[in-house]
Amino acid sequence: MKTNGDHDHMSCIVCGTPQTAGLAGWHAACRGCGYESAALQGAINEKPLGAPVDEDERELGLKALRQENFRDIVELAGALARPGAHRLLDVGCAHGWFLETARERFDVLGIEPDAVVGGRTLARGLPVRQGYFPDALQAGESFDIIVFNDVIEHIPDIRAALDACHARLGEGGLLILNLPNSAGFFYRLSKTFAKVGWRSPFERLWQKGLPSPHVHYFRPANLERLVGRHGFACVHSQELPSLRAKGLLERIRCAGGMSGPSLYLQYVAVLCSIPLLRLFPSDIIVSVFRKT
Repeated sequence: MKTNGDHDHMSCIVCGTPQTAGLAGWHAACRGCGYESAALQGAINEKPLGAPVDEDERELGLKALRQENFRDIVELAGALARPGAHRLLDVGCAHGWFLETARERFDVLGIEPDAVVGGRTLARGLPVRQGYFPDALQAGESFDIIVFNDVIEHIPDIRAALDACHARLGEGGLLILNLPNSAGFFYRLSKTFAKVGWRSPFERLWQKGLPSPHVHYFRPANLERLVGRHGFACVHSQELPSLRAKGLLERIRCAGGMSGPSLYLQYVAVLCSIPLLRLFPSDIIVSVFRKT
């Protein structure tokens, strides 16, 4: 897997401004609109070079936060979708947590490129197709709502993906993007650390070295500008909590490297910081676009 090397500093995909060198050889940023990109390559379904991702541990650490946010997204979809909308596609459905939440209200289908993760989700009785979007879809298959939960930022050719969404959505269909926010508190803090030589938090937020790293970082304004050029109008945008009290201990534990008093000391410190974090931009945004 290629995870380092010089970034090919091409024009910004949002505004066309030439990108400048970022905080690492693989990182670049646009001074015009704030879009950031990474020359990191994924290796989904390839044999990992290091220790494989422990999916059980990952589920324990992330599930509580994701489920709470997914409930909010399903409520948004129900409120903003046109009357009669019922067919929902979850691109990159992973463990199927969003499918479980959304199927209470919609007819759902998931697509998952990771054969191991997708197989586990399928074995739980959820409707999942293995493969990539839109190749895994049947000819002429269309939807009322397409959702990307922490997925769109991993797709190298994001413009082709947006065009495919436009083609696969019915009239007035919704595109929902749930993704990291480059204006978020923790992301900006990681950039400050990287500038003084501590790059580990910055690399972790880009998921450098994992099978599917981030290759884009957006904020609401430049995301709306990009998606708008592909036949969509933004109808809603909001922040979602990047930390919740529920499941916090498990999330800290699954990060590894701590046990006993140190684990609980950090848990208490982070728990007490949650009210303070509400004063700053969240690291998670959800934007809803309608096909025009």
